[in-house]
Amino acid sequence: MAILIDEPRWPAHGRLWSHLVSDTSLDELHAFARAHDLPRRSFDLDHYDVPDAAFDRLVAGGAEFVSGGELVRRLIASGLRITARERRGR
Repeated sequence: MAILIDEPRWPAHGRLWSHLVSDTSLDELHAFARAHDLPRRSFDLDHYDVPDAAFDRLVAGGAEFVSGGELVRRLIASGLRITARERRGR
């Protein structure tokens, strides 16, 4: 069971963003996010979008830093991944 975070490299709203996921359950992910004061509005179906300013705090709080590719592989393996096609349908 792990909470994973990738590097902040996704530009939006004048800053860079990371993705925060669980490799086990959305309940685990939401609990971690609540414990670290992430707003629920930053949740996007299978991950939280996290601003670069929060990256170090989340890693210090227990999130495991992994590459973007590793994050996606582990999210897919968990069965929690929402595909682009599924996103469009929601």
